[in-house]
Amino acid sequence: MTPTPYPRITPWVGRLIIANAVVMLLLLTLFTSPELVGALKFDPAAALRRPWTFLTYMFVHAGLMHLVGNMLLLFFLGSAVEGRMGSRTFILYYLYCGVGAAVLALGLSGLMPVSPFIGASGAVLGVALAFAMFWPDAELILFPLPIPMRARTFVAVLVAIDVFSALYFADSEVAHLAHVGGILFGYVFFRLQAASRRGGAVPVRSSVERVVMVQSGGAEPARPTPVTPARARRRVEADAVAAELDRVLDKISAEGLGSLTPAERHFLDEVARKKKQEH
Repeated sequence: MTPTPYPRITPWVGRLIIANAVVMLLLLTLFTSPELVGALKFDPAAALRRPWTFLTYMFVHAGLMHLVGNMLLLFFLGSAVEGRMGSRTFILYYLYCGVGAAVLALGLSGLMPVSPFIGASGAVLGVALAFAMFWPDAELILFPLPIPMRARTFVAVLVAIDVFSALYFADSEVAHLAHVGGILFGYVFFRLQAASRRGGAVPVRSSVERVVMVQSGGAEPARPTPVTPARARRRVEADAVAAELDRVLDKISAEGLGSLTPAERHFLDEVARKKKQEH
């Protein structure tokens, strides 16, 4: 598998995994009433009367394997995405994709039967899409198949699995087809970001030079980045290092130096060192 730039678990990924695990533990031990689960799950027929379920359904799972599958995918892909987006943007994007899955289910319910459902799949699939947008050629392995595939192919396979499951496991509490809404809303998010970069103003920086540096190990793969939602710039740059420097400087400008992750600080140190060597 191609190394990702942020291999360690990031703050919101860790919090989301803990929150989902704690909710399952509480529902299995202290709060075992089926009525409570019914009040938390998303039911398109009652969604407008129970608007909180657009969020709460994401933290309830149908069983241990359902929980583990979602959290493993979030663990392996989410940290890289959070490191790239920044924690605040990441958690908003995660919730946005989860709500998007529910919104799609609500829309589909007017055309076809949609059973009440639970699970974080919509939000997690949105995170998988973000990973594929940032690193489309990164190699991933879909367990249990020992076959490496590019991230963009990986996401396509996940969508195909959800569509297949929706056709052959329609009675499941997991609304597989509706969860594709997480990917659809995630795609809309990136398209809107791309449109805003084309039409928005570019922040002005003084005495900032773009530096090209070869990265290795845990650093970001040196390839063009198609879309970056946390910044605006004049054009999509061919050099991934210059693009990453642009993103980090924008983050400093918007949120301050203290908002940088350890990996981003290390990246800036490497840029400064390389620049000093050139002079």
